[in-house]
Amino acid sequence: MDPDLAILEVEEAMTKCVEYLQHEFAGVRTGKASPALIENIDVHVQAYGGVSKLKSIAVISSPEPRMLMVQPFDPSTTRDIERAIRECKLGLNPAAADRSIRVPIPELSEERRREMVKLIKQLAEEAKVRLRAARKDGMDAAKKMKADNFITEDGQKDFEDEVQQLTNKFTKKVDELAVAKEADLMKV
Repeated sequence: MDPDLAILEVEEAMTKCVEYLQHEFAGVRTGKASPALIENIDVHVQAYGGVSKLKSIAVISSPEPRMLMVQPFDPSTTRDIERAIRECKLGLNPAAADRSIRVPIPELSEERRREMVKLIKQLAEEAKVRLRAARKDGMDAAKKMKADNFITEDGQKDFEDEVQQLTNKFTKKVDELAVAKEADLMKV
């Protein structure tokens, strides 16, 4: 295995980890209306006889700072969408209109904000665990390349140093994202 290719694989795994964390953070409620908050809700659609993600069966917009508007492609799915939003664990209370659903985003209480901060910290820690797994894969790749005589002992050391630098860089990025999300959440 080529050392440059192995480094790229480790970096790609770590990049995907950070992107996933950003996606997860988008779904954490901060008191502001964001389509990302509800777009991945699973909706049991009777008309289609299955489960669909909300973003695949409706347009989600934010016309006001504390309001989401959901406009189903098929008006017959309005009740199913309304029920799914009400039953998700976000504490939202949608109201169906003619061909759309209005979802007011209530102000977060101090207690709920603290719960969300715990969730943010948990998500960040899970991301760090995935980063450490990618680091371990990189270190194992270095040992394998050394055993297969693709690199020298000095080359292995340099490779491991590069993997560690990547790990430090992405861990710092995860910490920055978590701090920024927490600050956004605690801002009243």
